Amino acid sequence: MFGATLEVLGKIINDGSSRDMRGEAKGAYREMKSFEFVLILFLLNKVLGISNILCQALQTKSLDILNALNYVSSTKRLLQEFRDSGWDDFIRSVVSFCKKYDITMLDMSDCYMEGTRRSCQQKDYVTVEHHYHFDVFNAIIDFQLMELNSRFSEQTVELLTLSSALDPVDGFKSFDIDNICSLAEQFYPHDFTPNEVLALRRELEHYQIDVLSHPRFQNMASLSELCRRFVETMKSQHYLLIDRLIHRVLTLPVSTATTERAFSAMKLIKTSLRSKMENELFFRLYGYLY
Repeated sequence: MFGATLEVLGKIINDGSSRDMRGEAKGAYREMKSFEFVLILFLLNKVLGISNILCQALQTKSLDILNALNYVSSTKRLLQEFRDSGWDDFIRSVVSFCKKYDITMLDMSDCYMEGTRRSCQQKDYVTVEHHYHFDVFNAIIDFQLMELNSRFSEQTVELLTLSSALDPVDGFKSFDIDNICSLAEQFYPHDFTPNEVLALRRELEHYQIDVLSHPRFQNMASLSELCRRFVETMKSQHYLLIDRLIHRVLTLPVSTATTERAFSAMKLIKTSLRSKMENELFFRLYGYLY
């Protein structure tokens, strides 16, 4: 849409109904016809394109944990490969695009000037190519990798990996008693005492024989479905510790879709006007006990 956008801006510049409109269109047109705008546009398109599959997957309601980790791993790898060896192909595509739309190219070997472009403001001799390669290209990719590493740290990855041992997908293929006990012991020490961890292992031994081959527990697609079947078959009353651990794992924010939908639905009830009410009055009006 780049060419079409320039064409529309050009018509607004010439035929805009007001001076402000024509001025804004002229400023936007000037920015879009700059080398820096095109370079950043290409860079964000590439980086966000690599991250898009992960972002879309995290918005789905039925994403399993192992797939989430696989998407995180592949996204990190593709970004790192793009950073390490993608500059040459990237800058060639930017140059080709600039030639296509008659955008003035910068001499990549020239000294990069910032601020008011006065020589007294330039701290070091930095070429245009060095600036855009290291201060823009590498910096943006590094920021994206830093965010992924921050949100999916080693501890988080270990937590999600151990949690996948409870996943009923593909006939409980990831089921592992040791991993499930490690999950309860390492990440939920306040919910499971040492004695309860030992009792959990005994429950899991029965669970492996009783539940994994039970007809009602076949062909399940998610942990939440397993939780519902637990209640329907009354097995939640016999496997109390396993049921407690499943409830803890279900609160892990791997996917944000359910939470976002809950807040969207809540707005239908608690409007801006009702938000001004005291909680006691609000719940009393709607027949609830606070």
